Amino acid sequence: MDIFQSPSGDEGERKPAEDDTILAVTGVERSFVANGARLDVLKGINLTLRRKQLVMLRGRSGSGKTTLLNLIGGLDVPDRGSIVFSGKPLHEWNDEQRTEVRRKEIGFIFQSFALLPLLSAYENVELSLRLAGAPRATWKERAEFCLELVGLRRRMFHRPFELSGGEQQRVAIAKAIAHRPPLLLADEPTAELDSQMGAQIMTVFRHVMETEQMTICMTTHDPTIMEVADHVFEMADGKFVSA
Repeated sequence: MDIFQSPSGDEGERKPAEDDTILAVTGVERSFVANGARLDVLKGINLTLRRKQLVMLRGRSGSGKTTLLNLIGGLDVPDRGSIVFSGKPLHEWNDEQRTEVRRKEIGFIFQSFALLPLLSAYENVELSLRLAGAPRATWKERAEFCLELVGLRRRMFHRPFELSGGEQQRVAIAKAIAHRPPLLLADEPTAELDSQMGAQIMTVFRHVMETEQMTICMTTHDPTIMEVADHVFEMADGKFVSA
């Protein structure tokens, strides 16, 4: 695990090949208006995500990490700066274009799990494949594979209320990776779990990253899970700071 002061600066001896870059954030700023006053949430962020890495954005509530994750995932656009994902200028694209990218090339995991309660674990994962437009003939095999990958093959026909919090998060991971996105984004994925369950989920993340050959970028304020990351970027007051 490495902690950098500035992702845009010197990253030490490791100099990945240029084609390893999956996403580049350059000079990104984002502000909101609250109670009639302007709130600068992100202040000139530079960040490069490489292929097959597990990256953490660490910081307290209000540091800007979730806003940055939303921008990376195309859920929002910056006021200034650029966000390029696999050659696609997300900062220039409209809602429809960004939605198409999210549906097919980016997976999302939320701390509230975001599972449909009336569907089984298998059906939740299958739904992700339907929405991504995957060929129907691949649904069963891929859904079962993803659930087995996260250790839930024997629980695939249980509904969310029949599963523990850790199991629900595993289903959420399986759902997010079903359509084989090169980039997986997770917002505080261990926040609702105890330390033991959180550690298990991070083990699953590493396994998924290595098996599916994808990049994972997640937010957290939990210092106990830092060691599993390839890189940790510390955020405070809308900027990257030293650890």
